Amino acid sequence: MAVITPPPSAYADTVLGRLPAVYGAAADPERAAQMRAYMKDVAPFLGLTSPVRRGLSREVLEGTPRPDETDLTALALRCWALPEREYAYFAIDCLRRHVRLLSSGFLPVARHLVTTVPWWDTVDHLAAHVVGGLVAADPKLTADMDAWIEDDDLWVARTALLHQLRHKEETDTERLFAYCLRQAGHGDFFIRKAIGWALREYAKTDADAVRSFVAAHRDVLAPLSVREALKNVGP
Repeated sequence: MAVITPPPSAYADTVLGRLPAVYGAAADPERAAQMRAYMKDVAPFLGLTSPVRRGLSREVLEGTPRPDETDLTALALRCWALPEREYAYFAIDCLRRHVRLLSSGFLPVARHLVTTVPWWDTVDHLAAHVVGGLVAADPKLTADMDAWIEDDDLWVARTALLHQLRHKEETDTERLFAYCLRQAGHGDFFIRKAIGWALREYAKTDADAVRSFVAAHRDVLAPLSVREALKNVGP
């Protein structure tokens, strides 16, 4: 995959000129060690809890103009290049807040974020709130999701499974079920769990459809996927 370079952005310059100083001043080394251990040593942490981090983020963003897609691209890529995980969380919060400003052309950037230092803490938010928002705004991107579900990278496939997580009545049920079947035999926990989670979330909209799907395909779905799918609706 080609390297994606952050584009020039005065907005990103301003934000990144503030962010490390504001976040760094509030670092909690003891909590950072605990967070790093909980996240299986995927990355170092500053030790900021979510409420503290969000309060600091408001300070960082105070007085900044509304960003455009170029600004958000630069911000996300530059945050991802910083070692501590909270900077990626900051970028995700910004992308979620402004997802309607992103075009379908942002999808390659989203894939870069998904596949760079990947773990569930970043991938799942990107899947449900960024990639899912892009696909909802431009249904032509379903063709890309059809390719992602076939991808050898489990985090790309997980993103495809979870991208409709917030679509509710707008869920493409046929595609959701087809994706679950496509990866039903996958050996990795994170894929089996994602199948169950996607089905469990859709069961809040159409429990009968999920129960029927699981009943018809219980022989190929992993027990974990079945348990997760039916957790709130029963067999």
